[in-house]
Amino acid sequence: MDIADMAQRLIAGERRALARAITLVESGRADHRAQATELLATLGTEKQALRIGLSGTPGVGKSTFIESFGLMLTGQGMRVAVLAVDPSSSRSGGSILGDKTRMDLLSRDPAAFIRPSPSQTHLGGVARRTREAVALCEAAGFDVVLIETVGVGQSETVVAQMSDLFLLLLAPAGGDELQGVKRGIMEMADLIVVNKADGDLKATAMRTQADYAGALRLMRKRPQDPDGYPCAMTVSALEQRGLPEVWQSLKSLSDWRRDHGFWELTRATQARYWFEDAVKTALLAQLAQPHARAALAQLSDAVARGEQEPAAAAAAFVRELRVDDV
Repeated sequence: MDIADMAQRLIAGERRALARAITLVESGRADHRAQATELLATLGTEKQALRIGLSGTPGVGKSTFIESFGLMLTGQGMRVAVLAVDPSSSRSGGSILGDKTRMDLLSRDPAAFIRPSPSQTHLGGVARRTREAVALCEAAGFDVVLIETVGVGQSETVVAQMSDLFLLLLAPAGGDELQGVKRGIMEMADLIVVNKADGDLKATAMRTQADYAGALRLMRKRPQDPDGYPCAMTVSALEQRGLPEVWQSLKSLSDWRRDHGFWELTRATQARYWFEDAVKTALLAQLAQPHARAALAQLSDAVARGEQEPAAAAAAFVRELRVDDV
């Protein structure tokens, strides 16, 4: 595989090259990981898109919202990439990957790119290589990258470590669905959007928005937020109402953070987070290697026989670990 040629085609905006590059970075093969690392190093970090993480409760209408929101942005001349993460079966390991069928109009828009990926066993609502896929979309010249998680939960906040803005989508009267998890995810959200504010649910959506607006005012103010943020809004993705207001709120917050230095600080903090995550992942991966399993079994037997102390055996095992690949 010619990495230089792939990089050149990707920078030129070729969709096929972008799709192949994402497949490459998602591969777990050692040779593919080496090629992916080379590709990302070749592309660099000169281009930056607005990364918007999006999570929400099941059935809230994430796909409908993303399609309507994405079409609005492409209608304004922007290029939009959507990285959607589907949950994987714990029994078969498979994923449906049906986001393109749910976003029929957006998937046919030449200014849009939709890529569904399986979450596999990775926690945090995103796939293990989603961050690298975001970097590829930026290199391909997309203006906005939407990162859709598998659904709301305690681990969903990981998406905030790869996005510039984090949008939480809720359904009318959906407060009970977030009991036990809403505190953590609300602390990460920059914008709370109550969807389905139409028809018989419109009045309920307005009350839900008011409830969350009040809850946000009771939370501790974050240094990276100007007055009025985080905030709660209502939209109807089905009727395409409220979307321009959501975009304006996101853009205003993004501009303020750029002007006050928080944009660069956040990206630097995220880079540090993913470096440390890669180190942890590499170390844990070594436990599955044959030489590590053999050493672990040998030391475990020695500990069981009382020949070594657990702490000393663990220290010896760590010293013998060989980190081959991240």
